[in-house]
Amino acid sequence: MIRVVKFFAWGLMAGIAVVPIVTAAFSPLLASRDVAYIVGGMSGVVALSLLLVQPLLAAGYLPGLLLQRKWHRRVGSALVVAVVLHIIGLFITSPDDMTDALLLAAPTPFSVYGVVALWGVVLTAILVVLRKSISLSIWYVMHNALAVIVVIASVVHAVMIEGTMNHLSKQVLGVCIIVVSVLTVLHLRLIRPVLSKRKDD
Repeated sequence: MIRVVKFFAWGLMAGIAVVPIVTAAFSPLLASRDVAYIVGGMSGVVALSLLLVQPLLAAGYLPGLLLQRKWHRRVGSALVVAVVLHIIGLFITSPDDMTDALLLAAPTPFSVYGVVALWGVVLTAILVVLRKSISLSIWYVMHNALAVIVVIASVVHAVMIEGTMNHLSKQVLGVCIIVVSVLTVLHLRLIRPVLSKRKDD
């Protein structure tokens, strides 16, 4: 029974996270694009899928996987790399459009959400570097707040773009990312501390 639960949990997560990547990789819109655009676009899709894995690792929800907090940090690093590749690839493809987006001067609304998500990732990376110099309780509050901002901005950014990602799989992934992230934050910062306090009492 335990093996069935593990298989189902991993299979469900993999399906939700991987299907959008596969459908985007085989999108006909990539056929006439250069390498920089493909790398930039696919890095963005990968980054979005990683946002589903991060909260699961943070809370230790993935059955059978040891050292999930350590994997949370590793996936976080991979997320930063994916975002950097996304920005660089699209900047090489269209420097004027990317400059306008980064300066919040682009006419497309999804660009604003993309920049918000970008700065959320940057600030999170800085926060991780400064972890030992900040009170742990304050650090967790800031980390969770930034995580929620990154998740919401990234999902809205992706959903508003009509690109290589399959519309249905993108929506399913986006909803799952938001639901899992919110539930994880509530569990770690509200439910778990309350249950722990009652247990101690």
